[in-house]
Formats: sequence, structure tokens, C-alpha cells
Amino acid sequence: MHDIVNADQAQAWNGLEGAHWARNQDRWNAVNEGFNEPLLDAAGISRDHRVLDVGCGSGQTTRLAALRAPQGHALGLDLSAPMLAEARARAEGEGIANASFVQGDAQVFPFEAEVFDSAISRYGVMFFADPVAAFRNIRHALRPGGRLAFVCPADAELNGWAAAVASLRDFLPVGDFGRPGLPGMFSLADADSIRTVLTEAGFTGIAVDQAQAHGAWGHGAEDAADFLLESGPGRHLLAEADANTRARARRTLTDHLRDHVTADGTVRLLSTSWLVTADRPAGPSGRP
Repeated sequence: MHDIVNADQAQAWNGLEGAHWARNQDRWNAVNEGFNEPLLDAAGISRDHRVLDVGCGSGQTTRLAALRAPQGHALGLDLSAPMLAEARARAEGEGIANASFVQGDAQVFPFEAEVFDSAISRYGVMFFADPVAAFRNIRHALRPGGRLAFVCPADAELNGWAAAVASLRDFLPVGDFGRPGLPGMFSLADADSIRTVLTEAGFTGIAVDQAQAHGAWGHGAEDAADFLLESGPGRHLLAEADANTRARARRTLTDHLRDHVTADGTVRLLSTSWLVTADRPAGPSGRP
């Protein structure tokens, strides 16, 4: 594995969190797949493009990008060895030969300069230790005129799963969960912060648009509650809880989710995200 500066995230994504996501990749894809087509459309991928997928996880978006570029190539980059193993297995099983995967930290990965036509990410850019440095390194990998497109969560109050977690606030240490700007899932929830980071990283033509999709979180309220409590935020909140508090959390969360069960029994929660696009300037060496 190449150099890592984001050690805390590397530890998490190669430990319980990474194992959980790898084991439940189909469920996480069901949660997030409503953003796949808008993301890939925004990236403007054509048949011969070389595409970089940042924070690719188990590789669904990498594989979809590869299918859009049958005469090109898609490279998925992630910190998590367990998820990358799943990504490689899925690509091989689906017969997608023009996708490959590598373990590394986007902030310091030694990308070859100016080789990618586009860089994409579905919920993979919120955990950088130094966002400006990370996006600057991604810009370095894009050809002049190349396109960056990514999806990241908007305001927590507009995301159904975050509201579900907040329902536990009365007896679990929810604290500042979901506050924009704090490290973690909602670090880029403020649109102005996104524009500032990307401008400092050398991107131009920045657009930050709201996108929404209903994700499938489980079949029935009990199943969805268990899934949420097994996720990173859920495990964190329950880490110090006793058996009674754990049981209360499950009951409370299940009750909250009952209002979101659809006719076919699926729990669907609205996700509100930013769909962000930006360009590497087309001047010499990518300078404006």
C-alpha cells in the first residue's frame, strides 16, 4: 500500500467499518444507487475516457464508469483492503476487464500527472485529513480540461438516515453529529465550504447543485434499525451503552422507521446531497 497520512480513517476502513461495508456492499449500494446515474452523467464519461474513482469502496461506481468507457479504463482508489477485495471479485465476476483497483490515500497517492479525463466519487471525499491537499492531488492527476464530479451529503436535517440517528439523542451521546464542517460524513455539507476548498485546490467552473434520492435501508423497520445500528455511527453511539440502553435504542429507532415503510415493506429514506462538478483549467500544466 502507498503512503497513508489519514491514519485514523485507514484504521477504521481496514477494521470493523471496512469489514461491515464489504460484507454489506449490496445493501449500501441499495442505499446510494439513486445517485449513480446523475454522478456519471455529470462526469461526462465517454467511450475512451480514463476515469479515477476516489474512495471507490466496493467498486460499484468504478464498474459502472468502466462500462461507460469500454475503450478506456476506470481505476478505483480506496483505503480499505476488505472493500477493494470485494471490488476486484465483483469486476472479475461481471467480466469487466477495463477496471482495476488500488489501495491508497488520495491525499498523497503518487498519481501520474495529467492521465485521467475525469475523477468521480460517490460519498468518498468527506474524510480527507486535508481536503485542499487531497483535491489538489486529484487535480494533478486530471488532464488539463478534465472534469471532477462527486456526491457528498448536504445538511443532516435533509437526510432521513441522519434524522433517524438523531431520534436517539435523548439517551445516547449524539452530540454534534451532523454539524457541517466537523470531520466526518458532513464535513462538506456547507456548499460555500465546498467552493472554497475546490478553489484553493486550483479548480474552476465549480457548480454545487442539490440532488435527492430515496435509498432502500432494509425490509421492515426492525431490519433497517438493526442495519443502522451496525453501521459506523450506530456502533459509535452504542459503544458505551448498557444492555437496557441498547434495547431502548433499537425500539426507538424501529418506531421512528415505521413511518418510512413503503407498500412493499421496504424502508426508504430520503438522502439529500450535493452533486458537485469542477474542472481542471485547460491552460499549460493545468494552470488558469
